[in-house]
Amino acid sequence: MTRIHSETHLVGRIGWLRAAVLGANDGIISTASLILGVASASASQTNILLAGIAGLVAGAMSMAAGEYVSVSSQSDTENADLARERRELATDLEFEKRELANIYVSRGVERGLARQVAEQLMTKDALGAHARDELGISEITTAHPVQAALTSAATFSVGAAAPLALALVSPSRWIIPAVSVGSLIFLAVLGTIGAKAGGANIVKPTIRVTFWGALAMGVTAGIGAIFGTVG
Repeated sequence: MTRIHSETHLVGRIGWLRAAVLGANDGIISTASLILGVASASASQTNILLAGIAGLVAGAMSMAAGEYVSVSSQSDTENADLARERRELATDLEFEKRELANIYVSRGVERGLARQVAEQLMTKDALGAHARDELGISEITTAHPVQAALTSAATFSVGAAAPLALALVSPSRWIIPAVSVGSLIFLAVLGTIGAKAGGANIVKPTIRVTFWGALAMGVTAGIGAIFGTVG
C-alpha cells in the first residue's frame, strides 16, 4: 500500500502573514504612541480618545491605500514581465526552450535531461514554466493588491483598537502607564503569534517588535511632555 506523504509549507503564508503582522503592529504602535503623546501633553481624556479614534481611522485608510498602491506596482511589474515573455514565446519558441534548459543546467541537471524537462514543461504550460523558473513568479508570490489592502486595513484597526480600549477604560491618571504596559504586552503577543505562524523562533521576533514599539512610544511621549510643558 502506497503511503501518501502530505506537506504544508509555511512559505504559502508569506503574503497574508506579512500584511497582517505589519498592519496590526503599526496599529498598536502608532495609536499607542499618539495616545501617549497627547496624554503626556496633559490633554483631557476626551481629547485623548478623540485623537486615538482619529489615528485609528486615518491609519487604517493610509495602510489600505499604501498597501494597495505598493502591491499594485508589484502586480504591474509582474504583468509586464509576463506579457514580454508571452511575446517571446510566440516569436522564438526554440530559443525559449534553450533558455529554460540552461536554467536547469545551471541548477545541476544534465543537459540532455534538462532539454527534455524544458520541452515537457513547455508542452503543458510554456508561460507558466518560464514565469516560475525564469521570472520567479508563482501562485505563492503573485501580488494581490485588494487582498493586501483589506488585510492591512483590518489588522491595523484591530491593533489600534487595543490601546484605544485601554485608554477608554482607564482612569485619567492611569492612561499613560496602562497604555504603555498594555501595548507592550500586545506587541509581544503579536510577535509571538507572527513567529509561530511563520514557523520561526519566537524569541527574536518578540524582542524586536517590543523594542521598537517601546522606542516609538517613548519618543512620542517625550515630545508630548515637552510641548505640553511649553504650552
